[in-house]
Amino acid sequence: MLSYRKKSFQSCLMSGAAIILGVGVGSAPSFAQSSSSVGSSADAQQNDELVVTGTLIKNAAVASATPVQVTGSEEIRLRQSNTAEDLLKTLPGVVPSLGSSFNIGNPGFSFVDLRGLGSNRNVVLLDGQRIAPADLLGRVDLNNIPLALVARVENLTGGASTTYGADAVSGVVNFITRRDFTGVELNMSDQITSRGDGNYFRADATFGGNFAEDRGNMVLSFGYQKAKPVSQGARSFSRIAIDSFDNSPAGSSYAFPAVFDLIGQTGGRIQLRPQTGTVNNGIYAPFNFNPDNIFQLPFERYNIYSSGHYEIADGIEIYGRGIYSKNKSTTIIAASGVTGANVAIPLSNPYLPSAVRNLFCADSGFSASVCNAAASATNPADPNYRTVTESLRYRSVDLGPRIDRYETQVFDIRAGVRGALTSHIDFDVSGSYGESSNDHSQQGYMSLSRTRDALLATNTSSCLSGNTGCVPINVFGDRGSINENMAGYVSVPALSVVRSSLAQAQGQISGDVGIASPLAERPVDFAVGGSYRKYHASQSADAFKSLVGDLGLDSALTPFEGGYNVVEGFAEVIAPLVTDRPAFRNLTLETGVRYSRYSVDAPSSPKFNTTTYKAGLNWTVVDGIKLRGMYQHSVRAPNINELFSPPVSGFGNLSVDPCAGSAPVGNAALTAVCIAQGAPASRIGSIGQPASGEVNIVNSGNLALKPETANSFTLGVVLEPRNMIPGLSVTIDYFNIKITDAITALSTLDAISGCFGGVTAASASSPACLAIGRNPSTGTLDGDAATTRGLALPLTNSGRVLTDGIDLGVNYRRDVGPGLLALSFAGTWTNRAVFKASAAAVSRECAGYYSANCGTPAAPDRGALQPKYVWNQRTSYTVGPATLSLLWRHIGAMSYEPLAQLSTGPAYVGGGVDYGHIKAYNYFDLSARIEISTNYELTLSVQNLADKQPPFVGYDIGATGFNAGNTFPSTYDTLGRRFAASLRIKY
Repeated sequence: MLSYRKKSFQSCLMSGAAIILGVGVGSAPSFAQSSSSVGSSADAQQNDELVVTGTLIKNAAVASATPVQVTGSEEIRLRQSNTAEDLLKTLPGVVPSLGSSFNIGNPGFSFVDLRGLGSNRNVVLLDGQRIAPADLLGRVDLNNIPLALVARVENLTGGASTTYGADAVSGVVNFITRRDFTGVELNMSDQITSRGDGNYFRADATFGGNFAEDRGNMVLSFGYQKAKPVSQGARSFSRIAIDSFDNSPAGSSYAFPAVFDLIGQTGGRIQLRPQTGTVNNGIYAPFNFNPDNIFQLPFERYNIYSSGHYEIADGIEIYGRGIYSKNKSTTIIAASGVTGANVAIPLSNPYLPSAVRNLFCADSGFSASVCNAAASATNPADPNYRTVTESLRYRSVDLGPRIDRYETQVFDIRAGVRGALTSHIDFDVSGSYGESSNDHSQQGYMSLSRTRDALLATNTSSCLSGNTGCVPINVFGDRGSINENMAGYVSVPALSVVRSSLAQAQGQISGDVGIASPLAERPVDFAVGGSYRKYHASQSADAFKSLVGDLGLDSALTPFEGGYNVVEGFAEVIAPLVTDRPAFRNLTLETGVRYSRYSVDAPSSPKFNTTTYKAGLNWTVVDGIKLRGMYQHSVRAPNINELFSPPVSGFGNLSVDPCAGSAPVGNAALTAVCIAQGAPASRIGSIGQPASGEVNIVNSGNLALKPETANSFTLGVVLEPRNMIPGLSVTIDYFNIKITDAITALSTLDAISGCFGGVTAASASSPACLAIGRNPSTGTLDGDAATTRGLALPLTNSGRVLTDGIDLGVNYRRDVGPGLLALSFAGTWTNRAVFKASAAAVSRECAGYYSANCGTPAAPDRGALQPKYVWNQRTSYTVGPATLSLLWRHIGAMSYEPLAQLSTGPAYVGGGVDYGHIKAYNYFDLSARIEISTNYELTLSVQNLADKQPPFVGYDIGATGFNAGNTFPSTYDTLGRRFAASLRIKY
């Protein structure tokens, strides 16, 4: 059942055959099922070896009952996408996840999120096989996909665990490469915005040829990409951070100049104004962090891909594939600093202004005479020597922005043998191993421990600690007050490394049983086999990165490692039940089952078993009318991070603290809760709101986690009225996915609501209330992570997730005048996207809504937007060698989440702006392609033709990272109009 395309031998490549074979040899599939497609996919069926996404059965006559969206190479070239993430994120059914526009906390990765269920709930495949993951969650970095060799991309949404194993709860994305490539192909492309920035260059070179009298084929491809950054300060709409709830210039209370929360007798908040020498009481100038942040990450990538196959005997073929990729990425974030941590300052500190000293003295209860004597007492042995302890909020602008550099390397090698056991049965045995590493270096971060050391000084040249290299620091001055020597001591480099690996083996036999249904002609097809996968991952860090709360405005990293393995057995059957009968042109049953046994690499950790299954029908009523339906019971096992991660301090979004301001005054029950959580009694009535709308949180894994389960079904119809409307095809499919025992953590709002849902009902002894830890000095939920726990958000199996909706695909092709007109439409209506974090939490509807707790709330990358309506429509007209094409991308209207308004109040509306609603957005991309000759093809395009600016909603209405630059850069275009040109050379 193997098929081979005979092609002429490329003698010029034979000298490199040994090198290519050393890198890896492999295979690629062909298209064999009815699907909706994006754009033109006329070239999506030109491959030989068969992979049908959604089933393990390899038979050109079968079609899976699960709908699959296909994006062909023609569409890929028209879009001039540089990465797989850039291609996928605008497709219906895909919710933008981490990518090149996500700046804060992005380790240089790009992921795909199907149906908004999270980038950890789908599987990314290359030619139907898993490849090495990039992180602790087992996700595949799309930057490592060799896009130059991709023939098509197939998206299956709605569950695929029976076919591909755990994680495929929301489906799979299968990148299918070109097989039997011969010749030489060079691709070069360059992009730039209409403002002259954001340059993105890409080049690929591919070589391939047959050998051994066409019994084998090898291909080798090299790729290079480089992108330049675009800062938020380079766009008018993002230069100044705007508060989403009052429309005022806003930013962070981790400010410049320094802000002090007084924690002694007087309390309150002060900020020194160096320009005037005065002190502001109770107010401060927020720090505008926008200009230093970026919309497009600087990125550089080198990759090598090699594959090949060789027929060692009639019907027996060896094959293999090798991937190597090296990616360098940089995030640039506004200056570091001190995040509300207590610091001790001598009253004789040489940089302490007298006005601030007097306020410190009053707050500490020192008389004027004691204060004056302490001002000149420089020796701690002097009885007049005094120190004060206050809470410092400070941006270290003289240190420059925080720069995080990530270098990721990944390799993955696969080899196998396949062939025919009999005339009806084939076998396929393969194994692969892959590793990835992500080296993370940081600069510009202000060390809290060293800052405390440098503040404890009574002269300008040495610190009281006597620590070597310590230089006293001036945090009280204006820009330029921290000189190079000061910065050299408090600004520390930090290093961390994440490594992950995947070893896997699989064997299966497939074919037909030689027996057919009494009412059908074609025999029953089957696939049966087993597989083994072993995941291992670790993270390590240096002393500064490991110290909780030490690196200003950064999360600490606790080293750990872990792993698990799974042994599986599976079987699938596609059985034609009825063919060529009235009203039953074809009726086919598709079933499958997979049993999995997991073993976690931990002492006394329980093992767990899972069983997944599917059943579906394909019913062709008459030619041109087909009905299809599929039910799947899927699972997702907890990944290494979810199992092994120790408690990790970080930041979460929360705008309103129930204990802040005057709320607890006169309310004995609420006051008792606030104090039980660690707030000093003296701060009741003066607790501040969360700085920058962010609070401390603690996330943690859980070795007691069990697999989550999902039940999904799809129902659809495929119409191809060839006689009535030749060239037209229409697919309509309803999807419904329900996840129970979902591995989730509470959102910050859910954690707060669990305690303060009804303020009068809040109890100082409630577990939900006692799980919250406040700043012991100020009573706030932010501050030094070493002393302020904030909200505890551990992972549990308490979540519930539900989404459903309808996919619509339309394709139409016909000759018009001298050329060919091609129309395509692919759209998704998401009816519901419901998340419930626990039995006690609210049921949160997020389809069409945005907030800090909505978007994709059950995902590790919480915060992406999920509009109710998303669709793409492409119109192409081809005359001879030239094609003109227009892509219309539609993003439906959205609103601020009603549940979030209960805590934050409504978003700002007035003066012609409305931050609580985003109107529907339409983008147009124009492309022109011409085959200059047989060997040369030129493509020119203009993306965002109308130069449409993104919606303006302020900086703090959504989750940090996804809500940046006063908009949502992962969903909407922040760069503006872009021009692209690419040249393809083939020999």
